[in-house]
Amino acid sequence: MEFDVVPHPNPTPESAIAEALADIGFGTTYTDHTVVVDYRVGTGWHSARVEPFGDITLSPAAAVLHYAETIFEGLKAYVHDDGSVYTFRPEANADRFRRSARRMALPELPEEVFVASLEELVSRDKAWVPNGEGESLYLRPFLFATEAFLGVRPATEFTYRVIASPAGNIFGGELRPVKIWVSRDYVRAAPGGTGSAKTGGNYAGSLVAQRQAIEKGCDQVLFLDPLHENAVEELGGMNVFLVRDDNTLITPELTGTILEGVTRDSIIQLAKDRGFTVEERRIRLEEWAAGAADGSITEAFACGTAAVVTPIGQLLDGEETITMTGDFSTTMSLREELLGIQTGRVEDRHHWLHKLA
Repeated sequence: MEFDVVPHPNPTPESAIAEALADIGFGTTYTDHTVVVDYRVGTGWHSARVEPFGDITLSPAAAVLHYAETIFEGLKAYVHDDGSVYTFRPEANADRFRRSARRMALPELPEEVFVASLEELVSRDKAWVPNGEGESLYLRPFLFATEAFLGVRPATEFTYRVIASPAGNIFGGELRPVKIWVSRDYVRAAPGGTGSAKTGGNYAGSLVAQRQAIEKGCDQVLFLDPLHENAVEELGGMNVFLVRDDNTLITPELTGTILEGVTRDSIIQLAKDRGFTVEERRIRLEEWAAGAADGSITEAFACGTAAVVTPIGQLLDGEETITMTGDFSTTMSLREELLGIQTGRVEDRHHWLHKLA
């Protein structure tokens, strides 16, 4: 697919980019361009283009506004020592994007178009990729229904876009163990639902629990599965791992209610490379609490594209607190190896990197 290019008429000056990159938050600053590809039933994917970043004009009757017909992905781009820019496992994100589309009755974007869209955007906005420790350019591909129609059926017109934003630590400041609130009032997903799809509605439904977490002085919220003795599921936007003292990593199994994270899958592979046993199974919250108390579970961490690998220091469950007393050595070592691969400082044994620019 060929992309037409409309350059930004007033690109951000280098001095202004440098100023923006000197104080990076997460998801608040955007690069100069966006990629757009349209879709119409009967026509297919068409009108691929790169154009200046700007507001989107939609009909008030657009299906996405009423029936949440939308999905998205998240990747990061990193500068390597030679000045090249790489991303990490985009084929895996493209595959998940198609699975999410299938579940939400959206058109499936071919992998080659997904990857090409990232290349088109980053090659033009390369100056926006930061090179500080733990910094990256966050890439957000998304797809939504644009058809103006209020009937309840799959839409027939859609738009795919990619935007990019310089990113630092999602939790702000220096990396630190985070505090997690256990939600007993809300669940993230249910069997047969959309839990395994990366769709906006899943995140919208998690926000009231996230607000509770913030009110309790916590950074994130942990959701449970009440149908299976309150088994641990995932955080609002991250997968969960526990580290046992016998070189075992435990993570909730994928039963259709948990998002299949690319970072999660990568951590499993890196752990196996080290000789760790990895158990993908249901984890009852009581097991986590008991293991933390007797020292058999030494560490816990969250992982995802935005968070990378982040240690969990405390888990607040009502009036009860689960405290992790380990030194997070395994957590931090896995984080450093993963970031090392992504930034080109560690050998890419599994050929996960893809050059964008």
